[in-house]
Amino acid sequence: MNLVRWNHQPMLSDIFEDFERRLYTPFKHDGFIPAANITENEKSFDIEIAAPGLKKEDFKINLENNVLTVSTEKEAEKKEETKNYTRKEFVYGSFCRSFTMPKTVETDQIKASYENGILKLELPKKEETKITKEIVVS
Repeated sequence: MNLVRWNHQPMLSDIFEDFERRLYTPFKHDGFIPAANITENEKSFDIEIAAPGLKKEDFKINLENNVLTVSTEKEAEKKEETKNYTRKEFVYGSFCRSFTMPKTVETDQIKASYENGILKLELPKKEETKITKEIVVS
């Protein structure tokens, strides 16, 4: 596929792909990768992960070596007994999703919440430190 570029400016698709590559890296586990929306605003990066049917206690969220990992394992057993038969089903599901944090994220201020099947992660940005210094002419 050829991309046309004007004035050597990257196309929007190039910018998005580069952002995607730098911000997160999904890992596939047990064939299921939940959908994730990543948005950026003035104060933070926000990640929303669609994970219906879980409880907030089901999630494990870890930050190690500047990589934020969200995972869950869910196991359930359903047993149905009648006079003529017994039916027993085991259900197991898990996923793992990892996101590489940009250097601009204040990693000790990350917040997580879970509501209506959506896990929300707020990744606050560091405030820019501006150093001002007067230079004396000699």
